[in-house]
Amino acid sequence: MPSLNDLVRAHTDLGDEDLAWLHLLLADWQIIADLSFADLVLWLPDREGIGFWAGAQMRPTTGPTAYVDDLVGAFIPTGRRPLLDSAFERQRVAREGDPEWRDDIPVRVEAIPVRRGERILAIVARNTNLLGVRTPSRLELSYLQTATDLTQMISNGFFPFPGQRSDHADSPRVGDGFVRVDAAGRVSYASPNALSVYRRLGLTGDLTGLHLAEVTRGLVPAKRRPDEETLSAVLGGRLAKDTETGNDDAVLILRSIPLRPTGEHIGALVLLRDVTDLRNRDRELVTKDATIREIHHRVKNNLQTVAALLRLQARRIGSEEGRLALEEAVRRVGSIAIVHETLSQSFDDNVDFDDVADRLRLMVADVSSRGGAITSSRSGSFGTLPAETATPLAMVLTELLQNAVEHGFGDGGGEMTVSVQRLVGRLHVTVEDDGAGLPTGFDPETSTSLGLSIVRTLVESELDGMLEMGPGPAGGTRVGLDLPVH
Repeated sequence: MPSLNDLVRAHTDLGDEDLAWLHLLLADWQIIADLSFADLVLWLPDREGIGFWAGAQMRPTTGPTAYVDDLVGAFIPTGRRPLLDSAFERQRVAREGDPEWRDDIPVRVEAIPVRRGERILAIVARNTNLLGVRTPSRLELSYLQTATDLTQMISNGFFPFPGQRSDHADSPRVGDGFVRVDAAGRVSYASPNALSVYRRLGLTGDLTGLHLAEVTRGLVPAKRRPDEETLSAVLGGRLAKDTETGNDDAVLILRSIPLRPTGEHIGALVLLRDVTDLRNRDRELVTKDATIREIHHRVKNNLQTVAALLRLQARRIGSEEGRLALEEAVRRVGSIAIVHETLSQSFDDNVDFDDVADRLRLMVADVSSRGGAITSSRSGSFGTLPAETATPLAMVLTELLQNAVEHGFGDGGGEMTVSVQRLVGRLHVTVEDDGAGLPTGFDPETSTSLGLSIVRTLVESELDGMLEMGPGPAGGTRVGLDLPVH
């Protein structure tokens, strides 16, 4: 299905500012569809004057649809829909006297020109399914009157309001709560849902006849209100804007749409939504996130304490073999601590593993150097990895770097290189050194080395990857890892 941008550029002479105006209209036209109980179709005039293209379509959530099929991308030649031609040529709203019949359904049609300045950019066709129409209630009459005011504003170029969009997730919709205020800011009608929201705030009576701003000011403590100017302008219906307010019992978002059908302010539509549960969940998520990060921080601290105790014990032990074993334990604990430290600073369960890998390189060289100069480098990027991948990969990388230092360099120095490629859901990691290389007859499959056993188990079982080990292209040892990543 083509987008509005595609259709505008392919078939019309509308410019970027005209297109931006249409996007502002579409951001709010769900409100008009719901107030009208009608389908809306945006028809774009062809640059050659041969007809109209359907650029967008919206169905109501408050009533039955008049169109079962999607129309976006359809073309209607001039003369087939006289109502569209009339609205475009005369630059005013055109209404059909008798309903159209579509699939045995009577449909009332109205064509509304979309004006920007002195130019008509498009036509909005409002299509109302008349099947089952009954005597409208007061709520429905208020909806329809407000929809008529808004369509007049569209045809006169007073709507949409520049820079105002209501298509973000929390913005209130017609069914959430509808309030109509007059030019003085007094409530002329409030829907049952709107009244329920104010009852949650603490209102005991009715809203009708009251100043909405004054009522809200009396129910919401000063510290929970927006500034007085914004509160009066939004709830008085003179400023097109969203605001959020509430008390300990309820939180609501209010959105004001001033009504000026012919340019003179006659009142406003105020939509409101109870977001108490949403805000409570937001607070719970923030608390949960902070708790998780605090847990990672404490785990990191505990692991560092364990590492410090092992390091202290290593310095006091007389056996060289025992000292080396404790140093290896210090490395392994330290590598896990680094991952938890990174998670304690993150707002999700993902880890920037480049930082982890670089810190591991420095830690291994610092803990394991016996006098020779050991250098290391990294090429390529690991990117962001989930915690369940980062922790075992950190252990694997630590073991491979330590093996290079311990078995490849001995008491001398050398250079280690970590190379990374991330391709099509796979992570390819290579650890190379320029040390002594693998012993003659060495078989990684039958080796009893504890470090290599840890690596093989983590790669194959925890990371579901593959491990290769062999001589490097210019001597030394080369270890390759191939792991799935998401």
